[in-house]
Amino acid sequence: MSPRRILVALAFLAATLTLAAPPTPAGAAAKDPVVIVPGFTTGPIVSVGYLPLKARLEAAGYDVTLLVYPDYGLGDISDNAQRLKSTVNAVKSRTGAAKVDLVSHSMGGLVSRDYVKNLGGASSVDSLIMMGTPNYGTDLASLATLVDCVGITACDQMARGSSYLAALNAGDDTIGSVRYTSIATITDEIVFPYSTSFLANDGNITNVTVQSQCWNRWPGHLTLITDGAVADGVKDALRGERVRMNCFAL
Repeated sequence: MSPRRILVALAFLAATLTLAAPPTPAGAAAKDPVVIVPGFTTGPIVSVGYLPLKARLEAAGYDVTLLVYPDYGLGDISDNAQRLKSTVNAVKSRTGAAKVDLVSHSMGGLVSRDYVKNLGGASSVDSLIMMGTPNYGTDLASLATLVDCVGITACDQMARGSSYLAALNAGDDTIGSVRYTSIATITDEIVFPYSTSFLANDGNITNVTVQSQCWNRWPGHLTLITDGAVADGVKDALRGERVRMNCFAL
């Protein structure tokens, strides 16, 4: 066969394969969009600490939105769950996605769980990934309640044994088909004991400490959101894979 005929045959084959390939639906996304849900005392000005995490996830191909608390997370956690609901609805409308993934830090995990449990979020959330969340309270907040948390509602709510946490943790810890992951560090200086981050293991939750996988990584509460190994584990969880942190990730 002459070179010209070979080229014609190859062109015909390429055209045939293109026509046979199923079209990609308009607006289809390979990954759920992500909403980062920040922690206590973060707001319009001091949310910048979450920008490195946002950049990492965007570099991995995710559409990322950072939730902002107008009250800096000091008010009722349930009010910020309402703000999360509005943000998730806006992200779904903008992207056309059926569900989102939530990547939450500290109190943000409680905001996310409140949304999922009480505001219909179970139908809109695929994965909920928490870092250093006081799911069963923290003794630091409990100590602060001795001086009434200086009138800060969210502080009272995060104390061990608070009425807010009792209601949030009543019944199943994990709701619906949402995939839950809780990442903790044993050197957490805000959430202690660190084990209060973990939810009851009913088969729909992965509880993991950074140090159980990475002896060389010792992030504190705040540096959970900037640690490369933790970010690597978050990306595993977003993909629905087993969390296996790259202990040397920058």
